[in-house]
Amino acid sequence: MTRFSVLLFTFLCALAASSPVFPAFFRLPGTRSQSRPIAGDSPLMQCDADEKQVLDIQLVNLFPNPPVRGENVTVSAAVSSKDTIVAGAYVDVEVRLGYIKLLSQTYDLCEELENNDIDGLKCPIQAGDYKIDKTVEIPQEVPPGKYTVLARAFTEDDEEITCVSGDIYFPAY
Repeated sequence: MTRFSVLLFTFLCALAASSPVFPAFFRLPGTRSQSRPIAGDSPLMQCDADEKQVLDIQLVNLFPNPPVRGENVTVSAAVSSKDTIVAGAYVDVEVRLGYIKLLSQTYDLCEELENNDIDGLKCPIQAGDYKIDKTVEIPQEVPPGKYTVLARAFTEDDEEITCVSGDIYFPAY
């Protein structure tokens, strides 16, 4: 296969995997579709936006946006859960720096909520509306570059709670 053929094939696969115009049977196995911006001042997108999700993310604000190394960033969000989220829920997180995968990890959602004291949220999380505010420090040692984050949360029964993706760029000094 020539280099041009490989590039063309890759382009068509990426298009089929991300375009709502192409039917699902043209998508690559394991891929999802359709992203939409999340309202507010952040670089975050709701991925798998055309899929049924338990959590409706209405708003996300970052202050400052973009985050700055060595400073705190405050994340404020308004979300609505359509169903109760119970123990056994989990989050698959992937972080890349450019093309380099830095992290690919699965976390217990309930443990993370409890360990990080996110506005007193604990499992079970009842259906309803929530406002979340959390301040975290961005370490000064974060290397410069474009970081891509993808997080998909699932119920204990593997139903999608939500999918969030975004790019954050830390410039060189």
